[in-house]
Amino acid sequence: MNLDALVTMARQQGASDLHLEPGLPAAVRIRGTLRTVGEPLLAKSLLGIARALIGESQWPSFLERRSFDLSRTIQGVRCRINILQTARGVGFAIRLLASFQATLEKLNLHPDLGRLAEHTCGLILVSGPTGSGKSSTLAALIQEVNLTEARHIVTVESPIEYFFRPRRAYIRQREVGRDTPSFEQALLDALREDPDVLMVGEMRDPETMRLTLNAAETGHLVMATVHSSTCAEALQRVVSAFPSEIQNSVAAQLADCLVAVVAQRLQFRPDANIRVPECEILMPTNPVKAHIRNRDYFKIISVLETGSEQGMWTFQRYRQWLDRKSNWSIPDQEYEAPDSEPGESLSEPGSQPAGVPAKAQKSPDTSSLKRAEDGRIVIEPIEGDFERILRKTE
Repeated sequence: MNLDALVTMARQQGASDLHLEPGLPAAVRIRGTLRTVGEPLLAKSLLGIARALIGESQWPSFLERRSFDLSRTIQGVRCRINILQTARGVGFAIRLLASFQATLEKLNLHPDLGRLAEHTCGLILVSGPTGSGKSSTLAALIQEVNLTEARHIVTVESPIEYFFRPRRAYIRQREVGRDTPSFEQALLDALREDPDVLMVGEMRDPETMRLTLNAAETGHLVMATVHSSTCAEALQRVVSAFPSEIQNSVAAQLADCLVAVVAQRLQFRPDANIRVPECEILMPTNPVKAHIRNRDYFKIISVLETGSEQGMWTFQRYRQWLDRKSNWSIPDQEYEAPDSEPGESLSEPGSQPAGVPAKAQKSPDTSSLKRAEDGRIVIEPIEGDFERILRKTE
């Protein structure tokens, strides 16, 4: 069984993850539960698939690190893939991303989250445990900007999970390891690239956090993810990542630039037969900022419980909203192909993507920029082969 067939099988079963290991059957995670499917997989077959995905130019890097991160669209499904060396051979951990263009409505998120994207500067933190849908929520916020305003968006990800087709925004996406050597270098570069919105796929270390906070302080809207189960823990995790002697100044910096913290977890809804995000939302009111500066994170919980008029949500209140919700967005009923990576077409070779003029495919020009009725610049999508364009300019 090849990788295409395995991914197709996993998607048909509604799996969120697919695990492949030599000598073991394929395993899929459905609604948080892991189960095995089919016969044991051959080590030689998985090694061949890994080498084909990574490519000969990057294969020495895999041999050195014994792991490799990448993303691919397989059978119309966007996949985040980690290839790893194990005791049995080369294995795969594959995350099947949403088979649609992520929006707040399609992710069954509260529409109030759309207001966060209206800010022009500051920091939005999206937190949650692994597999809770943080990247999808971040993608929905970026898409909210993309569909409503003409802003310059720069994303830094490892790897790129969702590809955005420019609508009203001008979007640049950079993948760590392919387009930039590190998060730190990409963030330093971004400050010289005139971004309005900066998206950081994950804040992993103090240097990345420091540069992210600096970007949020210098007039950019920055969106980032962090691993934590509550809003208070997310703030504490950021500050605690720094040396103790500078934590007071970092806490003050965080309090000044914070726009919102969204903590989420996935819960199964039997009435809709899907898993949906259940959120806790913290807004930076004056009491919240004071607690952050004093590092009294435990006091934030009481502010959350009484802050509904300021747009705050506890998990309990958000669950009550979900219980009242009836118009669920069901992905299986509204399947659509995600936006493809530049140079990566989901259609047959030689075919023309729907909605793209033939003239625009041959040579991108200013005809793709149109003025909306409100005077904003509307950027029409252009599907082109980036490598082919580079070869022409050499």
